Amino acid sequence: MTQVLVLVLALLIGVVAGSRALTAPAVVAWGAMLGWIDVADKWSEWMAHPITVTVLTIFALGELVTDQLPMTPSRKVPPQFIARLITGGFSGAVIGSAFFHTFSATGAGVVGAVLGTLAGAELRSRFAGAKGGNDRPGAFTEDVLAVGGGVLVAFLVSLV
Repeated sequence: MTQVLVLVLALLIGVVAGSRALTAPAVVAWGAMLGWIDVADKWSEWMAHPITVTVLTIFALGELVTDQLPMTPSRKVPPQFIARLITGGFSGAVIGSAFFHTFSATGAGVVGAVLGTLAGAELRSRFAGAKGGNDRPGAFTEDVLAVGGGVLVAFLVSLV
């Protein structure tokens, strides 16, 4: 049962990465630092280090700002899509490492990133269409969902 829960959480953190590529590793690092994700004596232990948390948080905040810019490329172009696959898989792997399920959780994180990328792009497009082409409210909504959802996933790991 634990393995299934770990894979579901890895999938969900992948969905977060599909929405905001750098939010997923940042919230996983925060989860590790706060003790929600047990990375002690594992390959992922460095994720709990304050420098790692700080750097990833700065990157995630930068992404939240740049996503609001009109010249930001679509998340579905290859570099953006690949970045989401990598960060989703990596974030899933960190969650999986807490339970010695690194490889399967990596796969779940990648699958979640695909789902999050495609579904997020579609939902944001529909939201913008409903708002007369104004993309900003959808972007802010997606920011809140990605950060809040990521924090929730990281916290839920502590309950498994």
